[in-house]
Amino acid sequence: MTSQRRVQYWVIPPKADAEFAAAMERTIETYQPPYNVEIPVVCMDEQPISLHANAAGRESIPETLNHCKRVDYEYIRNGTASIFMFVEPLTGLRWVDVRERRTKIDWALEVASILPHFPKAKKIILVSDNLNTHTYGAFYEAFPAAEASRFCRLIELRHTPKHGSWLNIAECELSVLTRQCLKDRRFPTLEILQSETRAWNVDRNERQTVVDWQFTTDDARTKLKSIYPQF
Repeated sequence: MTSQRRVQYWVIPPKADAEFAAAMERTIETYQPPYNVEIPVVCMDEQPISLHANAAGRESIPETLNHCKRVDYEYIRNGTASIFMFVEPLTGLRWVDVRERRTKIDWALEVASILPHFPKAKKIILVSDNLNTHTYGAFYEAFPAAEASRFCRLIELRHTPKHGSWLNIAECELSVLTRQCLKDRRFPTLEILQSETRAWNVDRNERQTVVDWQFTTDDARTKLKSIYPQF
């Protein structure tokens, strides 16, 4: 009889990868300067989510003193959606939205929607993973050329390395959203999901929990030295 072995899936960084090291250090250095209203740093990430409704005729059992609310395991699939998360680490502000899709146009529209929050910005550094929708060309698919060009001049994209999305603070914030708002819940429609995530967003912003990023390039060179080519 073969014994079962536990397996944990993890994002394992590559070994001796100069491109990974370069993108990692550039991302880490982005978080080091103090807050500058003219050059704010914003992190963004996306998360797909399935829309599920309770099956017809399967009534829930209300919560009691001894038991939590119980919902039948059967559900109806109502499609999917995508959550867009933007976070400004040094001010503790977040912006969350939900869309049906996550195309280049969706991404460009979401990025454009947060720009009015930075009226004094001369340049906005936007940290994201290097998904093929996170490109300057996306603005040209979503807006006329003159407007797209203005966005490209204002926004500086800084991509985390491939298999290095843990360097993106927005990914950490999505984990908080999942734990506090999404976990063990079903959202039957896009509108309900939008309403719930926006309510979470308002509460989170009122707390203005800033992010104190501690991982430095010196830490990376010591703790992740296998990533760097050896001489």
